[in-house]
Amino acid sequence: MFPENLTISIAPAINRFIDAFIVDYGAGFRAFGNAILWVIVTVEQILRGLPWWLVIAAVAGLAFIASRRIAFAGLMSVAMFAIGVLGLWDQAMQTLALMLVATFFSAIIGLPLGVGLARSRHVSRVLRPILDAMQTLPSFVYLVPAMMLFGLGKVPALLATVIYAMPPIARLTDLGLRSADAEAVEAAVAFGATSRQKLFQVELPLALPSIMAGINQATMLALSMVVVASMIGARGLGEEVLLGIQRLDIGRGAVAGAVIVALAIVLDRVTQSFATPRSPGTR
Repeated sequence: MFPENLTISIAPAINRFIDAFIVDYGAGFRAFGNAILWVIVTVEQILRGLPWWLVIAAVAGLAFIASRRIAFAGLMSVAMFAIGVLGLWDQAMQTLALMLVATFFSAIIGLPLGVGLARSRHVSRVLRPILDAMQTLPSFVYLVPAMMLFGLGKVPALLATVIYAMPPIARLTDLGLRSADAEAVEAAVAFGATSRQKLFQVELPLALPSIMAGINQATMLALSMVVVASMIGARGLGEEVLLGIQRLDIGRGAVAGAVIVALAIVLDRVTQSFATPRSPGTR
């Protein structure tokens, strides 16, 4: 046993800080949470309101644009059709809405952070440990303050998902910018490109495959959070898995798991196809 007289407890100090923080800024966080909830609900209503065949057609179209292969688009359509056949189409659209919004916010936050990591050593030294902590801390650790600030439901689930899924975008954006063709960057500088022009017209286009790979990873990590999100009130496929566990209903959990796998395959393959460089003849 470790000597008790040498131990300290920081939990009371953390609790006092969170309590004071909620008292001072709780109203602002509630307003922010309501705005985020409106975005999630709007996307969810759009997806749930669209005809199932139109959603499948849209997925097939994106798959074809990404790969230029009819067979690939057909396979993605079959995977989406299987979700409907298994009877969990509505739950899948709820999960897809949360994933799309989480990936969007992850990209909005991760891309500027990746640019900062690539441009400044000081920023890199500060942000890298934070990104490491965001991916290594168990999600339940930051779910507790998120629930205290925003309550139960979709908003804390989205916050936890973004915290977990955003770091790969920042890291791979940093990697893509650092790996950009030095000769192309030097040529842009030689022709008088400003720092902004060099970034947006040369470096970011060259880093696009790496950035898309980061978005692919963020999407997969966001999808892996569906069961955790269901524990705090976010509905969707994770709720079906959770109900299967609670009721020892193996069939229900297995079907929900199969649908999650099908959705993961579609999201992974489509985003991966966008991240894969194509030959000039297929552009």
